[in-house]
Amino acid sequence: MSLPTFAVVGHPNKGKSSIVATLAEDDRVAISPTPGTTRHAHRYTLVVDGEPRYILVDTPGFQRPGELLAWLRKRAPSASDRAQAVAEFVLEQANNERFHDEIELLRPLLDGAGILYVVDGSKPYGPEYELEMEVLRWTGRPRMALINKIGEGNYENAWREALGQYFSIVRVFDALHADFDKRISLLRAFAELDEAWRVPLEQAVAALQADRARRRERSAREIAAELVECLTCTEEGNVSVEGDTTRLKSRLGEKLRERIRRREQEMMTRVQAIYRHDSLPREDSAIRIQDSDVFTRENWEVFGLSRQQLVVTGALSGAAAGGGIDLALGGASMLLGASLGAVIGGASAWLGGQELAKVKTLTGSLGGKVVRIGPVSAPNFPWVLIGRAWVHHSLIAERNHAHREALAMNVADDQNLMNSVPDSLRRELARSFKQLQAGSTGDEVFEALYIRVLELLALLPAGSQSRTPV
Repeated sequence: MSLPTFAVVGHPNKGKSSIVATLAEDDRVAISPTPGTTRHAHRYTLVVDGEPRYILVDTPGFQRPGELLAWLRKRAPSASDRAQAVAEFVLEQANNERFHDEIELLRPLLDGAGILYVVDGSKPYGPEYELEMEVLRWTGRPRMALINKIGEGNYENAWREALGQYFSIVRVFDALHADFDKRISLLRAFAELDEAWRVPLEQAVAALQADRARRRERSAREIAAELVECLTCTEEGNVSVEGDTTRLKSRLGEKLRERIRRREQEMMTRVQAIYRHDSLPREDSAIRIQDSDVFTRENWEVFGLSRQQLVVTGALSGAAAGGGIDLALGGASMLLGASLGAVIGGASAWLGGQELAKVKTLTGSLGGKVVRIGPVSAPNFPWVLIGRAWVHHSLIAERNHAHREALAMNVADDQNLMNSVPDSLRRELARSFKQLQAGSTGDEVFEALYIRVLELLALLPAGSQSRTPV
């Protein structure tokens, strides 16, 4: 085989398809708790940058390993004859429905695939598994055992002792919850099975890591672009002849909020596509964030800054801006600029806490009056936007393709999520937000914001370690 190829084999319903879906990053892999869902061997190729890197073969589970082993033992007088006996079995029993599943899982091994034998570490070890392991040993193919954990039990030690008798490498791998780093670690272990696979798998790891970095960069640009638009957008409407602006202001305010909601939805959808998660269960936490209204009080309490941190951050960013005055005066101001900036910054963060958006009445081009609402001026608004984007990205980026159920993230238990951001990063973000809300939208402002968003996405949000399947 020109590409490293691995047949994922084992007893029915032990998570074989989940491992294939995770390592191939493919939502097409059929996954079901019902034994026997996989009836035929299917090949899934991981492609990065348009180039195939390795192949996973999803196979049916063993059904009659005892009968198969008995057949083989009658035809192989010595160890040197065993691989040939396996080939003869596949050839002679190809049309025997009784051994359909065994034929399907053995064929890719005869074609040169390595063996990934999967067991459920939450269930007790039993001697019946030795029949399967012995059959696999007869193939002579490089092999590794993976202890997957499907349930609550823990029989890992017993499995390790037994598997070590038949496999040179034994690893624990939770197919449903394995993050990117765990997947990379497993791929590196694959390279130990066969020297011929070392270089292509190292190249696959490097390609995946580079692709991961590009996905994060693309996501950061999507989020930065959304922030720029949401923090600078306005809505306008002509005042009626009667001059009553109350209803007009209300209509424009709702129009502005809906525009922001729609833009946030677009960003989240694009981020999901970047990570190949175009279709997620409707109860998924990422979807719940996407479906919830950014303007609710709950969202502002969970995702934004606390009132105290708004003042502190406003003071810090104000001090940074005031420092420019001191620098320009060569220190002659005796740091008065920084002190004044801190006071103004902190006060505006506190006093503006209840205002949502600016409203202005202007003179139109034809002499009539025009009401303009926006941009949103509430100090916590940009923090809520970026907090929601941060959590959504984390859920999407760490979600593997075997997970077909919802992920739960205990964000609600961590009020004011953005308080956990390092002070230096929070100060730089606050500076970018102020520039945008003041009307600065040039390339330099965008690039500075993008760099800070990228830095944020490299961090784990508070509560992200508590993800559990629902």
